[in-house]
Amino acid sequence: MTRPWFIAFFFGLPMALLLAACSAALPTAVSVLASPAPVATANYSPAGARSASPITLAEVIDLPTTAPPGRGWLVIHGIGDVNLDPAYVEGLALHGHEHAWSGLDRLFLSDDLTIVNLECAPSSLGNAEPKDYTFGCDPAALPLMQAAGVEVANLANNHSQDFGKEAMLDGRANLVEAGIAPVGVGASRAEANQPAFFEVAGWRVAVLGFGGVFPHDGWAATTTRPGMADGDDVEAMTEAVRNADAFADLVMVAIHWGVEFDTEPRVDDVERAEAMVEAGADVIFGHHSHRLNPLGEVDGKPVAWGLGNFVWLTFSGPGATTAVARVVISPSGAITSCLIPAHIESSGHPVLVGIPPCGAR
Repeated sequence: MTRPWFIAFFFGLPMALLLAACSAALPTAVSVLASPAPVATANYSPAGARSASPITLAEVIDLPTTAPPGRGWLVIHGIGDVNLDPAYVEGLALHGHEHAWSGLDRLFLSDDLTIVNLECAPSSLGNAEPKDYTFGCDPAALPLMQAAGVEVANLANNHSQDFGKEAMLDGRANLVEAGIAPVGVGASRAEANQPAFFEVAGWRVAVLGFGGVFPHDGWAATTTRPGMADGDDVEAMTEAVRNADAFADLVMVAIHWGVEFDTEPRVDDVERAEAMVEAGADVIFGHHSHRLNPLGEVDGKPVAWGLGNFVWLTFSGPGATTAVARVVISPSGAITSCLIPAHIESSGHPVLVGIPPCGAR
């Protein structure tokens, strides 16, 4: 299918000011989500030839806030840590960057949106930071990731600034050039907290990225300093979710949180998820622990607490056990979610090992 184009809005003012300026033109938001209910798989089929056109901010504001006729099904996938550094993930050096996606049976080409956590700086600029592990993505890998069906890359994590802020911002620009929406980092806090917007099948979808894992405080974006959106600042994070929810029917969040090797969410992560859902988040994709965690719910909204490694090395059985989080949204707004089992068969080569337990592929 033709995948939806993204529009990442690079506002010159903080979103709060933008909302205030546009308040006269923006009707009160109306929720279109129904209570979660099981999807009737037999009635679901991917959109095939459906396509979506780029939308401007003015067009987002002018779109009606009630559900338009003909709203379709949506299938959204989220995955965990993707490392495209061939110096670390030697399978990519041996077999090429397409090796990262060749075991997935074109899964991400049959959906409407795929969101990944890009655990490296996608740039050739800068010098390595003084830390134990520094990962630099090969920018040549980005078009192949986009061709595999990835539309959004979260950079709010503890590796996107491994080669400094110049490399982080260059990597953000490289993603845009490759046709992938970067979220979670920017030249300022306002830019880092901006969502990427999509319009597909009659739905307006906003995607946000947050990072709760910091090598040091200097990695967080401020009003004057580039960096990543602070996933520890609950007030700023929930404000960003509320602002996105004012424009979108559905708000997706990718967040880097938790502690390495944990297999269950911690209390503070649960509290953050609850705050984001209360602010308007509809789906949360978590990552960082390098271990697959359960798929849960907060007030009926899916939360993948930890999606583990994905394009990574095969250090151990638990580290190679992974999954794709699938979210299926019906035309009425009912949400169903599940994990599609996968296994990192060899370095940089995840392979699906089961059929999707919800929806259809």
